[in-house]
Amino acid sequence: MNAATPFPSNEPRDHTLDACFLGPYGENDALLEKLLVEFLRDHVYWRRNFHPEDPPAIGTAAAHHPDYLAFESRMRRELHQLSAALKKSVPFHSPRYIGHMASDLLLPGLAAQMLTLPYNPNNVTEDAAPVTVDLEVQVGLQLARMLGYPHDPAQPACAFGHLTSGGTLANYQALRLALALKAFPVALRAAQVPGLALPDDDWAAFNLPQADGIALLQAWQDWLATLAPAERRRWIAEVERERIEQRGLVGFFAAHPALSVPKVLVPSTAHYSWSKGAKLLGLGRDQLELLPTAGMRLDADALGDTLARFARQRQGVLMAVAVLGGTEYGTIDPIDAVLAAREESRRAGLDFAVHVDAAWGGYLATLFRREDGSLRDREEVAADYVGFPTPAVYAAFAALGDTDSITVDPHKLGYLPYGSGAFVCRDHRAMTLLAERADYVFHGEAAGDYLTRYRGLGQYIPEGSKSGAAAAAVYVTHKVLPLDHAHFGRLPRATVRAAEAFHAGARRLALELADCAHVLVPFAPDSNLVCLALNPAGNTQAERANAFVRALHDELRSDPTHPLQLKEFFGSVTSLRPELLGPAETARILGTLGLDPASLGDGGADRLLILRHTLMNPYLVDRENGISYIDRYFGFLARRVRENLGQNRPSPHAASTRTADRTLPARTD
Repeated sequence: MNAATPFPSNEPRDHTLDACFLGPYGENDALLEKLLVEFLRDHVYWRRNFHPEDPPAIGTAAAHHPDYLAFESRMRRELHQLSAALKKSVPFHSPRYIGHMASDLLLPGLAAQMLTLPYNPNNVTEDAAPVTVDLEVQVGLQLARMLGYPHDPAQPACAFGHLTSGGTLANYQALRLALALKAFPVALRAAQVPGLALPDDDWAAFNLPQADGIALLQAWQDWLATLAPAERRRWIAEVERERIEQRGLVGFFAAHPALSVPKVLVPSTAHYSWSKGAKLLGLGRDQLELLPTAGMRLDADALGDTLARFARQRQGVLMAVAVLGGTEYGTIDPIDAVLAAREESRRAGLDFAVHVDAAWGGYLATLFRREDGSLRDREEVAADYVGFPTPAVYAAFAALGDTDSITVDPHKLGYLPYGSGAFVCRDHRAMTLLAERADYVFHGEAAGDYLTRYRGLGQYIPEGSKSGAAAAAVYVTHKVLPLDHAHFGRLPRATVRAAEAFHAGARRLALELADCAHVLVPFAPDSNLVCLALNPAGNTQAERANAFVRALHDELRSDPTHPLQLKEFFGSVTSLRPELLGPAETARILGTLGLDPASLGDGGADRLLILRHTLMNPYLVDRENGISYIDRYFGFLARRVRENLGQNRPSPHAASTRTADRTLPARTD
């Protein structure tokens, strides 16, 4: 494919995508209605055939009773009012929506969730969800395969994953597991367990590589199996008394003065959930070490320097976090470099978990997977795009399988209903350390093979009760669209290509508005999220630039007090802060925009507002009707910029609608 033509006119239409969604115009309403009616009837038949000898508990005459009719009337009234109120919702389904990380929902997931809801399974245990608990465990294996983790349950070191309400809880689960595994060898030493090859001191025990910690856990379990029941219970109690989960952070570190409360290293672009997690776990916000970035991607050199300093100070590190698709800029951290930094740190005696927060970018991994699960070559991936993936982005995705745990959100780029986040760890055996018993719920599931063990799912996860319908939605979607480039990958392929078209359109907009405004994409997109910085020509003050962008955003944000139809497009806003950018990036961006650096910081505004665009909708380029909503958006933006600056000169975008087949210039950065 010619690198300058990401949307060639001779490319066949993808009719699989045509069937994936209800559609911007509700085009697939008949399909969804047919599915819902079919499976509602099927559910009713199931109820009637459970014990068909039981008579109906609700008499046939009940529907004619005044009280029944009054209840139905009230219910209809409230549902109509709810339906009317919901018409003020944000139109995520429309290609005119390019704001936050939300889009239309995949029909397989939507239908599967609706189908499952009347059964109301509770995925805490197979007693309450005999079908959907197993589906959730299978979802974990599906995601593990996509991410490059071991995914064969017959293998001892198979990965494990489970669903959460979202990425925030998945990140919290990563912290829980890392702390449990890091502290367990110290507890074994404190209990003076005989017959195990334990580290020489607490520092060495606290810094065992995760694989060695899991091997020690296995050795402990094997040793327990050789003991008589009474002796086994005694030793379990001895070790439990020493565990951090029993003592708490204060008691544990007081008992081990050679150790300090460990740090969690995150890039300054990390999601706010990491601050929440540090507080929830009791580590405290002070233990969250923010690392500088280069181009809003984690600075690997700064990570190495920080680790070397901590090794000298004997300051423990719990985890280093890399972000695969930041929620503000869509940038991707150098995961391969984080793993290399850990290898170097190990030589200095400092070890830690490596977690990837791929809540946003996780499903982009489908672009890198062949149908047999193997990794595609970069050249093979790149053939579909103008500049994606850069060598750095490819290296990051190729390194996923060597990390310890990953957060990924099916309710983001998986196009599934909220809330379905997911946590996946590389080796399921560590999950034993999180088990929480409750005899009325769990009945010995911790024993047995992989699938049997996790039928008591609730003992390993942060939640108690949770919907099995979400698991059904994710599982069915992954079966209909397997997680490889030839199936599910069609979706992110369309949206990454749209992001490249958007980036090219932004450069054209910069040329078009050169007489009245500066326009800049501050960071070349690594994924399908693109930001746009704007400043009126001649203005040097950040405060005025912010007011200008704020006025544009006022026309792009949802306003429930006005009809949705008055909005041409929906977008979002974020900011650039000097302390996150660093001096070099701050100077580059402000210089390109014509802003005085002194106006941003202590002397004026503390941040620079920019427009943020999430390009998830696969219909941004509408081939059926020859419409590019990307071009229409830039036409809208050009008009609004000129009108806000008091100019009435028509935009060339308004003269005609560019089609999806327009040749776009190659990327230059």
